[in-house]
Amino acid sequence: MENLIENFKAVKTAGKVLLQIDEKITRNVLQDMAAGLMSDQDSVLAENAKDLAKMDPQDPKYDRLKLTEERLKDIADSLHTVVALPSPLYRTLEERTLPNGLNLKKVSVPFGVIGIIYESRPNVTVDVFALCFKAGNACILKGGSEAHNSNIALTKVIHEALKKNNLPTDLAFLMPPEREATAALLNAHEIVDLIIPRGGQGLIKWVRENSKVPVIETGAGIVHTFFDESGDLEKGKAIIMNAKTRRVAVCNALDTLIIHEKRLTDLPNLLAPLAEKKVEIYADAAAFSALAGIYPDALLHPATPEHFGTEFLDYKMSVKTAANLEEALAHIEKFSSRHSEAIISENALNIAKFLNLVDAACVYANTSTAFTDGGQFGMGAEIGISTQKLHARGPMALKELTSYKWLIKGDGQVRPDRAASCQVGKP
Repeated sequence: MENLIENFKAVKTAGKVLLQIDEKITRNVLQDMAAGLMSDQDSVLAENAKDLAKMDPQDPKYDRLKLTEERLKDIADSLHTVVALPSPLYRTLEERTLPNGLNLKKVSVPFGVIGIIYESRPNVTVDVFALCFKAGNACILKGGSEAHNSNIALTKVIHEALKKNNLPTDLAFLMPPEREATAALLNAHEIVDLIIPRGGQGLIKWVRENSKVPVIETGAGIVHTFFDESGDLEKGKAIIMNAKTRRVAVCNALDTLIIHEKRLTDLPNLLAPLAEKKVEIYADAAAFSALAGIYPDALLHPATPEHFGTEFLDYKMSVKTAANLEEALAHIEKFSSRHSEAIISENALNIAKFLNLVDAACVYANTSTAFTDGGQFGMGAEIGISTQKLHARGPMALKELTSYKWLIKGDGQVRPDRAASCQVGKP
């Protein structure tokens, strides 16, 4: 515990350097990281193999944990994307001159020290450091034990790039993998400025309830798609298939299909592609009746209450029947995690109503929720998907990793001392 606090203080001290470095150095570090990933890929993949050996290949998290040459190249490419993005720092967000001559300027600045808590995705180690670094923040990385060997190898790549550019390696500190160590981070409110948890509902809830440091919640996605009465069958088949099976263990994957009761006869056709991927379906009574004898028996189950409001992260999906749009909206309101929600419809009024009334970070019409991603939104690598409303919402990238401060310039002005300023409500 005490040693970790000293580590955190070292990160905070190192972070001050970022307030003074040239943007060219930032670019060099990120480019050197990309080059290091490629030159060190054999050692990185070897360490990743150690982690993979401890996990059941049938576990949906196995795919999230796995690194390949292609995935390392994708990570390197994302670093080059971040390099090409404009700096989010010291932008003038607002400026005005008061009648008394004071000039007020609101500018974007780094948070300072950001702690990232994440589970079995080693790519997060590189992505979040790159974004934090470009936004002027030092970072504390708390990865899961299942990816610790991979995270050590990737952190080594980061440290080598920092050393090559004469920057302190404390700008990226990888914590021990044990969950007990997380408590020290959550209590470091005088050192750490922000904590961002990335993972399942359990992790995010635990961080939110135990942290003394401000938290931005990301990751948990209980995702719905409503197939409306006017939904196009072929569009629906492709969208549902993509949203559910592109990568099942990600936060934007589809968990619950809501289908209009007048389209139940089309349900077997809608879900036929899922049967080929062996997706297990948990259907309410009406949907079960429509699928029985058509969808494979071994993959079809009656839904119970816990199958709604569940983030499956697996080849599993629940199906809910709705009498109309209002009933679908009520179901989403009750069970949504405010991440990503979609409607498949050809009714312009229903689409407009859905987009307007659904309270989520990303709301879609006639497309897959798989697009909830910073890279897909043209933001480069992302720090996560924020499901809350304060400060940031949806994909969080560079701009969302800054705060702001006011710069006030004068020429000898002093504030008048007037009796009126002492009235109630007057500062």
